[in-house]
Amino acid sequence: MTSMFRTVLGSDFDRLHPRLQRRFSVGLASGEACTGRGVMERVWHGPAFVKPFLALGATRNILVPEAGRNIPFVIENVPYVDTHGRETVTFVRTFDLPGRSRRFDAQMVLSPKGDRILDYLGTHQHLASELHFRAEPDGSLLIRSGEHRFREGPVDVLVPELVGATAEVRESYDDTAGRFRIRVRVVNRYFGPLFGYQGSFTASYTDIHRCGVRPGLRPVREESRA
Repeated sequence: MTSMFRTVLGSDFDRLHPRLQRRFSVGLASGEACTGRGVMERVWHGPAFVKPFLALGATRNILVPEAGRNIPFVIENVPYVDTHGRETVTFVRTFDLPGRSRRFDAQMVLSPKGDRILDYLGTHQHLASELHFRAEPDGSLLIRSGEHRFREGPVDVLVPELVGATAEVRESYDDTAGRFRIRVRVVNRYFGPLFGYQGSFTASYTDIHRCGVRPGLRPVREESRA
């Protein structure tokens, strides 16, 4: 067994910075979970008309409607086996915004063909995105979203470009600062930038066999469709 991230990257995985290699080795095979703690230098959103859509998504822990600077945050990457027997790694981000905390939940699983990651978003996994991974020449990791689907009961539809968005995540390791750096941008083809954040963090690792998955980290509902 190997991590799902090494599987989709193949030999490119070895081009990642060694700290990124360890971070994206979290999984059932390694027996490790990773917790990142740091500060988002900036959390932002697009024009005012975008905010109601972000607020709607926030009710299911998808996206963040507030903006701010120097926001403390935690990201929890914990592997487990979901109710459908698939290895899953959480990407749960908690932003300690003034007056309240916001969560942005995602759970990643390997696609049936093993060529991409499926990213299930929110507390009920109503949205699913394809993610494509690429190691950059400087050792950083670039993740881009592809097709998005909405699933609820018997409904399973492709999200049209008009209301959908493309996410780009770039993660790197800064040897001088001794910190991971992350930048996220979510952009709609027609309306432009919708939401994003950038910041840095340090990471610690725990034994999943000893610590397990803390209560409240897993979604309320787990989608079976890949």
